[in-house]
Amino acid sequence: MKKYLVFTMSFILLFVCRGAFGDEANEIIKKSQGIFYYAGNDYKAKVVMKLIGKEGKERVREMTMLRKNYGEIGGAQKFFIYFTEPADVKNMTFMVYKYADKDADRWLFVPALNMVKRIAAQDKTSSFVGSDFTYEDVSGRNIKDDKHELLKEESIDGKQCYMVKSTPIEKTSSYSYKLSWIDKKTLLPVKEEYHDLQGETARVFSADKIEDINGFPTITGRTMKNIQTGHRTEVTFLDTKYNVGIDDNLFSERYLSQPPAKWVK
Repeated sequence: MKKYLVFTMSFILLFVCRGAFGDEANEIIKKSQGIFYYAGNDYKAKVVMKLIGKEGKERVREMTMLRKNYGEIGGAQKFFIYFTEPADVKNMTFMVYKYADKDADRWLFVPALNMVKRIAAQDKTSSFVGSDFTYEDVSGRNIKDDKHELLKEESIDGKQCYMVKSTPIEKTSSYSYKLSWIDKKTLLPVKEEYHDLQGETARVFSADKIEDINGFPTITGRTMKNIQTGHRTEVTFLDTKYNVGIDDNLFSERYLSQPPAKWVK
């Protein structure tokens, strides 16, 4: 009887602890996404993206990124990205309507075809304009799409971090799970590992530079590396600003082909 009670109590404690760690992990992820994707009421930055092949050959793309919040953390947002360089992507635009309770809507304007292309929900994990980031990486993944588990605390590059495992709830995802190292001080992700359906490390994200901008800790340099191909994408954010008063009407399909110069120049 005594052994049975000990076993029962251990079994109950195991699930209580798992639930507590799950709740804590959800809270950590929510706070981290709030700082990473939702800082300020809106956001504007010049972006330089370097696509670097295994042999070191570089392709550079430049763009303006704009974002505006329409709800609380994890809620509605809109993104608008306008490409300025090089010639093969100049004037291309990408727009996202992000929702709290369903998949985001995404559009891509391709000037060479004078056509607006709708990005299907199942393509959200496809490469973003040839980079190692996906369409979903740009605007962030819905917190509710994953089960989050706090594994442990660990030091990364001198920063004490929470290590969180995020497993997609739907089995249609292109990866089996993601590991995130979230800085306990800033709550920004300093490293992420994406594991493919076989459990092998496929991509690794790193926050290369973090700055304080208008009181918001901001990742202004980041890299995503494809471990399996050796290709990587380095992104630098310049002239970053928060709370600039972005007009609501910018985020409309009619501006995909001719966005207002005041916001994209």
